Amino acid sequence: MKKSSLLFILFTIIGIGISISCESDDICPESTPTTPSLIIEAYDAENPTNSKAITKLVIGGIGNDKTLTNGIISATKIVLPLKTDANTTQFAFIKDAFINDNGTPDDTSDDYYDGNTDKITINYSREEIYVSRACGYKTIYRNVTFTIVPDTDNWIKSRQSLNDNQSVEDESETHYNIFH
Repeated sequence: MKKSSLLFILFTIIGIGISISCESDDICPESTPTTPSLIIEAYDAENPTNSKAITKLVIGGIGNDKTLTNGIISATKIVLPLKTDANTTQFAFIKDAFINDNGTPDDTSDDYYDGNTDKITINYSREEIYVSRACGYKTIYRNVTFTIVPDTDNWIKSRQSLNDNQSVEDESETHYNIFH
């Protein structure tokens, strides 16, 4: 009888200790800003005040096999994630994209996106900022530069930073405009 009473008291104390030690901030709320992405808006190169959709667009990261777009899209606003473990991120923007079946229409394993590809390079310095115990750290990007890699058929004609010494600290505003 004494053993069962002692065990009950012991387990009750342990249970109370565990429930008291948990705090409501142990889960990072979705509303908490974390590492931001670079926001780009597209404009007409011939009439720079007019927004202009990029049609049949596919965006992929250079150095990996993943596309950032869900298939071929049309967009005036682009959200690009930047690497948190390097000071450079590169992307391939494919305009007028189509799926090239590589001459084997019945075999989709060798299909790839084709079209007019422009490559861009984003350089930056990184700074880690403590958010909270539950959320950990987020990375913000300072001194962000955007370079269009020249080729014989660039469809991105120019780019414009919206601030001097551009930084990416949140996703509430556009960071760069591109003109095509």
